[in-house]
Amino acid sequence: MMEKFGHSTNGSQVVEAFKDVVIGKTFLITGPSDGGIGAETATCLAAGSPSLIIFAGRSLPKIQPVIDRIHSINPQVKTKFISVDLSSQASVREAAANINASVKKIDVLINNAAIMACPFAKTVDGIESQFGTNYIGHFLLANLIMPEMFNAGHGARIVNVSSSAHRFADVRLDDWNFEDGAVYNPLVAYGAAKTANVLFSLALTQKLKNKHVESISLNPGSIRTNLQTYMTDEMRQKSVELYKAQTGRSFTMPERKTIEQGCSTSLVAALDPSITSGSYLEDCNVAEPETYATDREKAQQLWVLSEKLVGQKFDW
Repeated sequence: MMEKFGHSTNGSQVVEAFKDVVIGKTFLITGPSDGGIGAETATCLAAGSPSLIIFAGRSLPKIQPVIDRIHSINPQVKTKFISVDLSSQASVREAAANINASVKKIDVLINNAAIMACPFAKTVDGIESQFGTNYIGHFLLANLIMPEMFNAGHGARIVNVSSSAHRFADVRLDDWNFEDGAVYNPLVAYGAAKTANVLFSLALTQKLKNKHVESISLNPGSIRTNLQTYMTDEMRQKSVELYKAQTGRSFTMPERKTIEQGCSTSLVAALDPSITSGSYLEDCNVAEPETYATDREKAQQLWVLSEKLVGQKFDW
């Protein structure tokens, strides 16, 4: 079924193809604010009659329109909002406790939320904001709700939304805070965080291979959403230069996707049973990330660093 999908595939087409996988399942999506690909992912899923969609985000007013739309599409789908600020480990812990108390299982976790190319800042826990929000917050959330993933049995998946920007930079295991901002580059920081998302799926694949939980990462493509708040024309030109400096290859801006197309690769990662754990997807198909994002030893080193930064070990 994979060969039918590509750059222009809409999320609704993916859900239609895998309706049998969606029906009766519980999905948790982070960052599903209206107008983004997380919201569109949820909206497409509604047509497949999942049992429950959990919306984990900072602002109910920004997510309520999505919930209302889902109820209009399919009134049978239950929804639940969980307040979480992924830049705060205390907030993530509270959200995970609320999730664990309210559901018996989670079939699919889609780690979708992100911030992009923003000025230097640190989270309340003292971690560079893009690394802390895009990766560490998701690392902690996924591990804290892991028992609910185990309860789902075969077919449970953790989907990590990365980016083509992972090609800008390797993960910074020794200096994730950019010398406390002294050598900060917003695009490098975004790229490093998105590389961490790919390595996270690699680590999860190794650690959960006997637990029936799979993990897949992906690049959703170039989509115009609120995520690009800081992406000025100057910043885009810098991204082209950074890509060439990092990879030695010329960068051609990819054809833009609509939001409907932008959620399709996340949905393939979540639903297509033919895709093996640890895979990385682009345009709905298995692709090759940068070599440094395929390093299993580095994935393990990142896991150890992540445990240190959240102050908790997770031995699955």
